[in-house]
Amino acid sequence: MREILMSYSGVLVNTVTVIIGSCVGLLLKKQLPEKLTNAVMCAIGLCTLAIGVMGVIKGENQLVMIISLVLGTIVGTLTDIDGKLTKLGDKLQNRRKNKKGEAGDTATFSQGFVTASLLFCVGAMTIVGSMNAGISGDNQMLYTKSVLDLISSSMLAASLGIGVMCASVFVFVFQGALVALSMLLGSFLSDFAVAELVCAGSVMIVALGLNLLKITKIKVANLLPGLIFVPFVCMVFELF
Repeated sequence: MREILMSYSGVLVNTVTVIIGSCVGLLLKKQLPEKLTNAVMCAIGLCTLAIGVMGVIKGENQLVMIISLVLGTIVGTLTDIDGKLTKLGDKLQNRRKNKKGEAGDTATFSQGFVTASLLFCVGAMTIVGSMNAGISGDNQMLYTKSVLDLISSSMLAASLGIGVMCASVFVFVFQGALVALSMLLGSFLSDFAVAELVCAGSVMIVALGLNLLKITKIKVANLLPGLIFVPFVCMVFELF
């Protein structure tokens, strides 16, 4: 039991830091001018883009990335994962019983929820950190990620509102599931598969960065199933 708790300690810390950072951002929201929050969001977008590009470089075989993301996007689009996440954000907003009732408020809440969920859960540090926690109980990378998410969540919440705080639930569930899967299957994944998982996740981070910069409106959540296909595509490549 103690070993299991240790494996999940990084996930718990990361969840708490997102909540704390969001609270700080919400407190600062009314005191920060819109010009400043827009500038900070632009900076976060650029940093996100840079992190994604650095992760993509770690891939060893571009064909694995292409095949996995194409198959994953087909599944994600047909099942409309992005739409379901947005609807979940809308439901959470409605439960707050905010009588303002403006469409813009709901849209901002959903945008904050979806954007933060993806930013905190898709990327090299999430994948590798969760795998390290599940396989060896090493939470160091998740602790480091928690510090970064503390800063990011405060800035995002100042710009996009309380939807960012609600993303902490997604962080707990998603990273917790990754840790559990790593405890069961992590030893079967080769270094090649881990590198390609990081690469595929980083492509999604690049897409998210472009969205934050308002260059594109990519439905990044629809790419998520690509992560499931990566290990299987790697197995095929390793066999042949």
